[in-house]
Amino acid sequence: MDLFEEIVRMRRAGQRAALATIVHTNGSIPSYESSRMLVREDGSIAGTIGGGCVEAEVWAAAKEVMQKESPRKMVFNLNNEASYDNGLICGGTLEVFVEPILPQPVVYLFGGGHVSTAVAKAAGAAGFGIGVVDDREAFANKERFPMAQEIFTSYEEAFEKIRPNAASYLVIVTRGHKEDMRVLAWAVRTEARYIGMIGSKRKVLSVYKALENDGHRPEDFERVFAPMGLEIGALSPEEIAVSIAAELVAVRRNAAAAAHKKLKFEAHASPLLQAGER
Repeated sequence: MDLFEEIVRMRRAGQRAALATIVHTNGSIPSYESSRMLVREDGSIAGTIGGGCVEAEVWAAAKEVMQKESPRKMVFNLNNEASYDNGLICGGTLEVFVEPILPQPVVYLFGGGHVSTAVAKAAGAAGFGIGVVDDREAFANKERFPMAQEIFTSYEEAFEKIRPNAASYLVIVTRGHKEDMRVLAWAVRTEARYIGMIGSKRKVLSVYKALENDGHRPEDFERVFAPMGLEIGALSPEEIAVSIAAELVAVRRNAAAAAHKKLKFEAHASPLLQAGER
């Protein structure tokens, strides 16, 4: 198996992995410099860095590297140590670099208005791929979104073809409540890493309530960022886009700023706060 072809396949499928590479050797070791081992999220491996206890330790480290999304260098001294007695007593030293293999995060913008064009620019600059969905061809096109990898001019087509995963970020900025509800009802049943919806707290609560009347449970909205965007006092579309892009990065990097979503859902759940919104 070509490891790099497998990495490309996994990234396109939205899957994570970790690649372990021997980057330095000294003395006699049971492998050779630049040997590689790919560890998938399910624990399966492709390739090898020599087997034995070293490979087992690297496998365990790879799982941690995937979780933390941070690389790690490991050094092994194979100088007749009892801990490496599975055929690895070779009197050498090797260094292994373990790096996360992550799919490119993709932001799907549901709505092609002014805020969406600004978010596309900000998120694109931060390394996110861009997808756009709007049932108006005048708003969802390459002229408005030249950086977009995917453009859909039908919500039904988007719902059918987009398969959200841990690298997918769904941003709901449609032109009205009806479309917001339609997209949110679909989004909360996906495995997207992030689901965010624009609007005031009053609007968000009204959308939640309408969907609950249609059979959704309150728990369905616990992971929704709404109103989305970090609190920076944003007013203009460009400022709003900065706040949204910052929140996307916070979620991607598991930053503490992303924890505010729970508080926002509790505001929805509290009768007192709901009354205050009216």
